Amino acid sequence: MSELDLSVKTEIDNVFAQQQCFALALRKSDYKQRLASLDRFERIFKASYHRLYKAAAADFSKPESEVDTSEILSVLSELRHVRQKLRRWIKPKAVWPTLPMLGTSSKIVTEPKGVTLVVSPWNYPFNLSFCPMIWSIAAGNTVILKPSEMTPAMSAVIADIVKQAFEPRQVAVFEGDAEVASYLTRLPFNHIYFTGSPAVGRHVMAAASANLASVTLELGGKSPVIVDATANLSKAAKSICFGKFTNNGQTCIAPDYVYVDQQVREQFVDALVEAIETLYGSQATIADNPDYCRVVNQAHYQRIKQLLEGAVADGATLLKGGQTRDADRFIAPTLLTDINSNSEIMTQEIFGPVLPILSYSAIDQVIANINLNPKPLALYVFSQDKKLTQKLLRETSAGDSAVNATMIHTVHQNLPFGGVNNSGIGKSSGIWGFKAFSHQRSVVVDRLGFSSIFHPPYTPRVKALIKRVLKFLS
Repeated sequence: MSELDLSVKTEIDNVFAQQQCFALALRKSDYKQRLASLDRFERIFKASYHRLYKAAAADFSKPESEVDTSEILSVLSELRHVRQKLRRWIKPKAVWPTLPMLGTSSKIVTEPKGVTLVVSPWNYPFNLSFCPMIWSIAAGNTVILKPSEMTPAMSAVIADIVKQAFEPRQVAVFEGDAEVASYLTRLPFNHIYFTGSPAVGRHVMAAASANLASVTLELGGKSPVIVDATANLSKAAKSICFGKFTNNGQTCIAPDYVYVDQQVREQFVDALVEAIETLYGSQATIADNPDYCRVVNQAHYQRIKQLLEGAVADGATLLKGGQTRDADRFIAPTLLTDINSNSEIMTQEIFGPVLPILSYSAIDQVIANINLNPKPLALYVFSQDKKLTQKLLRETSAGDSAVNATMIHTVHQNLPFGGVNNSGIGKSSGIWGFKAFSHQRSVVVDRLGFSSIFHPPYTPRVKALIKRVLKFLS
């Protein structure tokens, strides 16, 4: 960091040192103490709803109902789940001895990792800041939060809620730009939880490796959708449009592009057009629809606009939408077909309200094309053919999948959520979020001392015993 930022650096260092000390005390905390911290946070969070709505509207015109469903609901669901399960999660788990371990007792003890860092993105700031924070507190850690500078109003609310709910030695927030995030990720945290792009994720992982810090990386990628001839096309279209155009397409698990069986291509396109108008209104009125979000800033707006214009210049057909408005970063829900495979829109994660539609005749070619690309965060299948569905799930790889729906897997606390390779490392949601911030410590107690019979000196009797054990296990 520059000399001008020396005061920020000093403040970060001081808070980090305080949290290192307090993390040692938190090792002795029980589930009641951790839940008390979360209860205090929940009271302040619930009292702040009006501020959440106002900040989300200020940053990217996010409608109140989307804040309710994609931000507040997620936080409340995780709080409720943790409250119901934490006592069981932190209880040591006894395990049976294996044959060579007869005479011992063993257990797995779940312990806090220590001082943790959560670097959250701009697309769902409350959800993706507070849910990892909840898991970390439940696991008995301290937390430093770094929200995105791209949503300054929402980041300011996050910082204020945390300031009211916690002492800095337990949870603290540092706002600021990429320099702040870069400085934080170089500190010797015990765990770093990052949500963002694969490109930035690589830098975070590299910084963490210098301190051998464990990481959870929730990244993204081009999540495909396959719609076969047996699918309920109306249901598929509504679900895909909801997944694609919610938050203006700025969702890591949003459908990125669609493969549709050419036998039903025309009917499916008609269903998509109808679904867009049902969800968001006609082409003439959608720009003024308060339920339709905006792109977060001019840089992202221009990037998406250039992807769209480039695809059309490369020969893509504009089926629906395509309207843009620079003044308020409006891009209409857009459908494209006849896309050139070399167009940039087919190599970049779109992260915006533009949906390329590809048709297919052979499912094996679809599978081959998907497998040529980095593994996506999500893969969606719309089909009534169970055999085909199983083939797609078996012969491709993705972080997670949903069949005949999009995005719903993220709100299922009994399922792990996360990517694979390019789309992420590690899992979260429910117990998997708790485990991401925990260390599973094995403890063995030797009660009868049988293991000593194999110690040197290796007399003929000891050698014979060893050989007998090997023979028995063979």
